This record gives sequence, C-alpha cells and structure tokens, in this order.
Amino acid sequence: MRSRGVTRTGRLSGNARAAGYRGLVSFDWYLMEGLRYATLALAVWAFVDAVFRPAPSFVAAGKLSKPAWAAITALAGVLLYFQGPLTFLGLPAVIASVVYLVDVRPAVRELPRGNSSW
Repeated sequence: MRSRGVTRTGRLSGNARAAGYRGLVSFDWYLMEGLRYATLALAVWAFVDAVFRPAPSFVAAGKLSKPAWAAITALAGVLLYFQGPLTFLGLPAVIASVVYLVDVRPAVRELPRGNSSW
C-alpha cells in the first residue's frame, strides 16, 4: 500500500514535489525548533532577571551597570527570536545570556537587597 504522492521507489512524485509535500516533518526540525525555543527562553529569563535586580547591586559586584545588562540580554532575545541560535549573531547572543546567568547573576544575587540592616 502506497500513500498518495509517493512512487514505488519511495520518492515523491512530481505532483507531490510541486505541492511542497508538507506531510513530512523530520526529527531534525523538531530538534532545531526545540533548541530555538530553549535558547529564546534562556535569553528571556536573563532579561527578566536583569530587570528585577536592584541597580546598586551590579555596581557593588563590580559588573556592568543594570541598564547595560538589560540591553545586552534584550538584544540577545531579539536576535534569537528573529535569527535563531545557530547564526552569525545568534551564537554570541546565546553566549551573552549564558554569561549573565552564570557570572553576573550569582554575583548580584549574593548581595543584600535594599537598605535593610538585618
């Protein structure tokens, strides 16, 4: 039993090829889409975390300022949304998000919040 648009040798017939044959999605496509959404979620997480951390903590930890990290992570998210993680600008965007989450976030997190003397 053969499906429509496939010849006896397993190749697409001329009509199915011309129609774009949308019935077949490969494992690679799912893998790349998963990677795309995972890196986009990583960039969004880094941006939201940078926005909600207090600004004096960045300076006290000896890192770039809060607006700088918010801009870097926002730009990373935009690049990942429009280009994906495996492009010329997508890879540095992933690296910037990872650097924020691995280096800056722990340094800013261990400092106390606000003017509390407790």
